[in-house]
Amino acid sequence: MNSDSDLQIAGDLLEVQHLLRPAREHPSTVAEFVGLARAIAADRAQWAHLVQYDATTRWYHRLRTGPGYEVWLLSWVPGQGSGLHDHGLSSGVLTVLDGELTERTDRGKRTLGSGAQRVFAPGYVHEVVNDSLEPAVSLHVYYPGLTDMPMHTAQCAAVRAAV
Repeated sequence: MNSDSDLQIAGDLLEVQHLLRPAREHPSTVAEFVGLARAIAADRAQWAHLVQYDATTRWYHRLRTGPGYEVWLLSWVPGQGSGLHDHGLSSGVLTVLDGELTERTDRGKRTLGSGAQRVFAPGYVHEVVNDSLEPAVSLHVYYPGLTDMPMHTAQCAAVRAAV
């Protein structure tokens, strides 16, 4: 019986490139989508020059697409909110890039400061609002790409009353 490990047989793993998995060009797991959002957040040069603020409506810009996913950049002036909604069949990662946002769900509310992330599955119902006195910027990754955003207006009053 051979007592040598596979690594000892192969030698230095980094010298045996054919044994290594190639780096993925696009994310495919929740952890990889979270990592993508963090990488974009850390590289302000990718997004800061694109941000605009609109007092009449939330501003948004599709920053990137890949196989089956989208990355959106949104700005929020004080008082702007999404309304209570879900994301249809899409899962997502919400990352606050600048400022502060409040997320409201049927479980209560949570303040999300710069760098905070929320991961959600299809059917997750929430409302995101800029309750602060300063503008905010957020990054949203959706997989699959967002095709539906059902509003839950009948439940809005109940969620607001609960928080």
